[in-house]
Amino acid sequence: MSGAKNCPETPRQKMIGMMYLVLTAMLALNVSTDILNGFVMVDDSLYSSIASNQDRNADMYASLEQNYNDNPEKFEASYTDAMALKQKADSLFNYISKFKHDMAVLTDGEESVAQHNYATGYAARGLHGASNLDVAGQYAIVQGNGQILKDRIHDYRDYLLSVLAKNDNPMEAGTIRKMEDQFNQLFTCNRGWNNHDKDSVDWEVAVFDGMVVSASITILSKIQNDIRNSEGEMINYLLGNADAKDLRVNKLQAYVIPKSDYVIRGGKYSAQIILAAIDSTQRPAYYIDGQRINDHGLYEVVAAGLGVKTYKGQIAFESNTGEMQYLPFESSYTVGEPAVTISNTDLNIMYRGYENQFSISVPGVANDKVKVSVNGAAVSRRGNFWIIKPGDASKEVTINVQAEMEGKLQPMGSMAYRVKALPKPGAYFKTGDLEIGDGNISRSALLNPNATVIASYGPDGLLNLPFTITSFKVNINGVMMDSRGNKFSPQQLTQLQKLKKGAQVGIQDIHAKGPDGKDTRLSPVLLTLN
Repeated sequence: MSGAKNCPETPRQKMIGMMYLVLTAMLALNVSTDILNGFVMVDDSLYSSIASNQDRNADMYASLEQNYNDNPEKFEASYTDAMALKQKADSLFNYISKFKHDMAVLTDGEESVAQHNYATGYAARGLHGASNLDVAGQYAIVQGNGQILKDRIHDYRDYLLSVLAKNDNPMEAGTIRKMEDQFNQLFTCNRGWNNHDKDSVDWEVAVFDGMVVSASITILSKIQNDIRNSEGEMINYLLGNADAKDLRVNKLQAYVIPKSDYVIRGGKYSAQIILAAIDSTQRPAYYIDGQRINDHGLYEVVAAGLGVKTYKGQIAFESNTGEMQYLPFESSYTVGEPAVTISNTDLNIMYRGYENQFSISVPGVANDKVKVSVNGAAVSRRGNFWIIKPGDASKEVTINVQAEMEGKLQPMGSMAYRVKALPKPGAYFKTGDLEIGDGNISRSALLNPNATVIASYGPDGLLNLPFTITSFKVNINGVMMDSRGNKFSPQQLTQLQKLKKGAQVGIQDIHAKGPDGKDTRLSPVLLTLN
């Protein structure tokens, strides 16, 4: 695909740089005008280097464009940056060409420049006024074009640095810093000195003031060469940036990942079938909630607590460049109680007017995803239970259960229940831990001020319902006394204290109110004092 290494400076480019420095130094020493013709040689070499760089850059642009056409999703960002880079580089390069052309026109005139076609870049060759010391300063400083050039150079530099900063580049940080240092050195127009000034001066003054035209043109050619070199560095960077995160793989495997291994009848089984490419020579590191697990990526945990459990983690692996990469993931699972459904169809009974309590669940489905409806009865949720209260006219009701699965309510089943009135409880005299129907009772138990008359289905009853005694009558030695509530009144206790052994006390006409709100008359209780 792409991504050659950054191209080092060639021996030819090093030689050009040295010649440029030597000739600049010679100029500063006011060497004769004939020697300045050496700048023409340097300018010619720079132009050859520029042409070579342009050919190389064109090949890399073509390679990047081909990669983009073949795989636009992968190379879109790099291709977009490359097109913007080309526009920036061409704009600055062409502006400098015009800069050189305009200085040449000021030096030799329009007609002479047209004859020698200086605009192509050979501005130093054939320039009759090559030793002119005024033109460069006039055009760059007096006319203000040097400041414009400096601003455009800085703009190009800032663009290069912004591309390095915004791309998630996988190369080593040291390499990136080296590129940043290189661009800052090449395209930062700091204050400097020339042979006319003892103190530092602005960049355009240092480069153009009192400088012969041929030297200024050569300096500009050198900047153009730097533009094409940096452009090539950045294209190479963008190519490598698109490829760098690709993983090396040597093995393909097929995996089936179901959404759930449990599917109810009529439900939908859903599974993602994927082709996974792996590198069998390296083992990624797997982390769950910050803790590393086994090297096979198998996550096992003892399910504790009910409900939905969410976990997060990441996979750490080494990229092609040797940098560690981290891919995050998140998943969840549901923990439920072990469930079994056992039903005695002969006893499918529900009581009318009573809040019948049901535990209803669907294996594999969270409780909050279970929906219950009952015809002929009121339904509500209380904690983990469903409360179903049939109406007074209901003789049979049907519980319908649905479950929310994959965003839809699906029927899970139904069951019919017969509706009956609450069975009539028995009456008991409760004193301490004793519940006495008919039978003997001690004096202390009978006279217990906390003793009560209760309605109950007895210790062996299947139901334990909250009945309230509203009134009763007590027969003491043939005298009938009324009582409100469920206790003996103080007057009744006074009469009971007078009884002797063998006396009988009858508690009768007992009325109780059940959970259905109805009044029920209970059977009497006969107590014998022993």
